[in-house]
Amino acid sequence: MKKDNEKGDESMASNYIRFDWAMKRLLRNKANFAVLEGFLTTLLNEKIVIQKLLESESNQEDEFDKYNRVDMLAENSKGELILIEVQNNNEYAYFQRMLFGTSKLVTEYINRGEGYDKVRKIYSINIVYFSLGSGKDTVYHGKTEFRGIHQNDVLELTPFQRQTFKVDAVSQLYPEYYILKVNDFNQVAKSPLEEWICYLNTGDIPDSATAPGLEEARERLKLDKMTKTELEAYYRHLDNIVILRDNIFTERAEGRAEGRAEGRAEGRAEGLEEGLAKGREEEKKEMARNMKSLNIPLDTISQVTGLTIEEIRDLKI
Repeated sequence: MKKDNEKGDESMASNYIRFDWAMKRLLRNKANFAVLEGFLTTLLNEKIVIQKLLESESNQEDEFDKYNRVDMLAENSKGELILIEVQNNNEYAYFQRMLFGTSKLVTEYINRGEGYDKVRKIYSINIVYFSLGSGKDTVYHGKTEFRGIHQNDVLELTPFQRQTFKVDAVSQLYPEYYILKVNDFNQVAKSPLEEWICYLNTGDIPDSATAPGLEEARERLKLDKMTKTELEAYYRHLDNIVILRDNIFTERAEGRAEGRAEGRAEGRAEGLEEGLAKGREEEKKEMARNMKSLNIPLDTISQVTGLTIEEIRDLKI
């Protein structure tokens, strides 16, 4: 199954392998670390050297189970952990999933009995191919800081803590999150990060791109370097992504249609209920008028009809 000119699917006509597939099969090879290092250097705005890759639950080769999710766990030269996740499937609780992923790493990568000063710094980098949250940007950065509720000042480290932990701010001790909503990028790349986002979105690398890692990607992630078997598996992966997106669009359309139908049905039901309520109210008023015409005390009429004495006084006989 192939589609032409659909947003985000330009990679099918590209000469280069998509980043998510490369993460599954190629970038785990140490010889190709330069591609990943270039991406991380561009995103984090500091030189990143990958020391090694660590095992993660998605290091599986089952295409049927894993085509919609890829993650990679790397350790840089400073001993920090970098969790990179690519997600094609729309997931409404994805924010909580990011939190769970970093929390799991915090507890897994500290030995029992070690002090809290041994908690590892974690970067959670999320490349999402669906609409996550509500926002106008394509790249979001989240970090933790403590701000005074009265003075609005940011809680800082003491000089001793800065020297001991070798960081300048409290936020640097906590996990940091990056979200790249690459499907929303539809403009000419004007910065190294935008060049990477363009590649992540389309699978294409323009000749003018100079961002770190993209030159290595040009050399090592070419389709013509794949075997026939690898190409067949790769195109199945692309087809699966298109099918997945079609399913998402269909579910959204069906959901909107069902919502409109339910809204009309609820409207009719509400209209009927409102009509019955008005009818009952008129019956009460008519009964109150008749009782009032017989000079029955107002408090008795109120007890019988449920109307207030003020409402009964206002009724015209």
